[in-house]
Amino acid sequence: MITVNNITKEFGGAALFSGITFNINPRDRVGLAGTNGAGKTTLLKILNGLLEPDKGSVSKPAYYSTGYLPQEKKINSELNVVDEAMLAFEFLQLLEREAKTIQDELAGHEYQPQRYVQLISRLEEVTSILNLYTPERIRGDAERYLQGLGFSREDLFRKMNTFSQGWQMRVELAKLLLQKPSLLLLDEPTNHLDIESIMWLEDFLINYPGAVLVVSHDRFLLDHVTTRTLEINKGSIYDYQVSYSQYVALRDDREEQVQATYDNQQRKIKDIEKFIERFRYQASKARQVQSRVKMLEKLDVVELVDLDKKSIHFKFPTPPHSGKITVEGELVSKSYGEKQVLNGINFQILRGEKVAFVGRNGEGKSTLAKIIAERLQHEGQIKLGHQVSIGYFAQDQNDRMDQELTVFETIDQIAVGDIRTRIKELLGSFLFRGEDLDKKVKVLSGGEKSRLSLVRLLLSPSNFLLLDEPTNHLDIRSKEVLKAAMLEFEGTIVIVSHDRDFLQGLTSRLYEFKHGKVREHLGDINSYLDKRKIETLTSLEFKEKSNARVQKQQSDNKLKYEQRKELDRELRKIEKEIKQVEDAIHATETELEKVNTMLANPVDYPEEIKSGKLFKKHDLLEQELISLMENWESLLEKQASFGTM
Repeated sequence: MITVNNITKEFGGAALFSGITFNINPRDRVGLAGTNGAGKTTLLKILNGLLEPDKGSVSKPAYYSTGYLPQEKKINSELNVVDEAMLAFEFLQLLEREAKTIQDELAGHEYQPQRYVQLISRLEEVTSILNLYTPERIRGDAERYLQGLGFSREDLFRKMNTFSQGWQMRVELAKLLLQKPSLLLLDEPTNHLDIESIMWLEDFLINYPGAVLVVSHDRFLLDHVTTRTLEINKGSIYDYQVSYSQYVALRDDREEQVQATYDNQQRKIKDIEKFIERFRYQASKARQVQSRVKMLEKLDVVELVDLDKKSIHFKFPTPPHSGKITVEGELVSKSYGEKQVLNGINFQILRGEKVAFVGRNGEGKSTLAKIIAERLQHEGQIKLGHQVSIGYFAQDQNDRMDQELTVFETIDQIAVGDIRTRIKELLGSFLFRGEDLDKKVKVLSGGEKSRLSLVRLLLSPSNFLLLDEPTNHLDIRSKEVLKAAMLEFEGTIVIVSHDRDFLQGLTSRLYEFKHGKVREHLGDINSYLDKRKIETLTSLEFKEKSNARVQKQQSDNKLKYEQRKELDRELRKIEKEIKQVEDAIHATETELEKVNTMLANPVDYPEEIKSGKLFKKHDLLEQELISLMENWESLLEKQASFGTM
């Protein structure tokens, strides 16, 4: 268990959070909520030891490990993908050296009982960890995790520097998952993932043996993975033992109840004060007046929590009229060197439609968006309809802004007409107020840059919005406002997004990108996922192989209805066994920790140590834990095998 005790962190003389206290238990699944700038990333860094709190402390057991995934990280590596991922196991070399050091120390000196017990205990712990890893297993895990995160078999042997920053961050995520720290600290892990990879990650985190603390604006991930929500709000922390959507409902109910209690109490206080004021100078009422004065003094006054409910507030301007057809493509193709991303695709989008581009990263979604926006050369024809004007939000929109300009200057230089008199009002609706207007773009957070980019988009009246991942870095409240504005927009929208919650109910049609082609699906993201039967991603853990092999697999593995029911029953049985083994592992680890504590304090337990019972119990628990871990891994492999049936 990790304990956060009364910590405070200040920046520029102002407290980001003050006096917050909470625990994280061994198998907790915690979502960390709060608006952009509330201090979520800072708290993760404190838990990982990258920052120190100004006051208070963070305590954790000896050898308790944490692993932190930042939102962005500069990676300079010339290794191939799988070799880079294997760097996750460098800690094994450190453990091997530690074991050798302990063995040398044991061989060279005599010890006080307490020191001897400490060395023996640590050596057994290190040896147990090393025994869990074999070269074949760790390389197999590395390849499996990377493929789960979207890499093809061929990609594993390409050099890291041939991939985009987003794909390199996937390798960083794989390295972290392979290390299996006691506590995973994930800061927006889905920013660079597509829908299939996000669902694989969800399944992994649900079954992870340690604790997980995740910051995410993906409501679906939070609801599927977490069972507890910590909210940072105006420097305080609130702990809810439920997933995100349940937390929102409980928080709103609690606020209503507190408000009602507060209102009732205030009415009561006013009535008492009126009585006191009315009869203060009447001798006949002196006793009653004094009674009510004492009543007020003893009253436990209800205080309203000043919650931060800031979110953007806007609507898109009424679009100018356009023709019936917004855009259509004929035999559109695009290659990058030898890699053909789009291969002779045809599509048509009509006025007023809201269409999503979905599919794995690298399949051509953003490429087609750039082609439509006339940002990329291509083969084939793109035809825009009559009087169609495009408002384009690119993934790298934030980087296109002049980093040296202030927030106000960024908008002032492109605003024309009457809007120039309302720049501050417009920026205010996107949460840029007061001193924020004088901040330079380069010091803004990712969420602030995204909001500023949306302001720029509003300044050019468009009837065709082409949005490539507009929700990256936006908090959940701001995404809800953006979604509402898009639903009310009377023009045409094409959106590239991996955010399932955002896409739900937004679009009426989807284009799925795969192997250079596009396939049309009617409905929103939920109907698309239902059709694809992507309930879990085990069946999509590896990309499709050659068409001939896929057809053979489909023929060989075709199951009748009764066979499928039997497989489902077997899968549920395995899932139940996994839960039982995980509980047994937790109980064994707890018991082993108690024995280690006793061995580390021989003065308190002289008889138990002298008799050798504790050492024997320690060995038995170690062997039991190894056996349970092997059984757990075997069950997980058996569970994963169902995805290929």
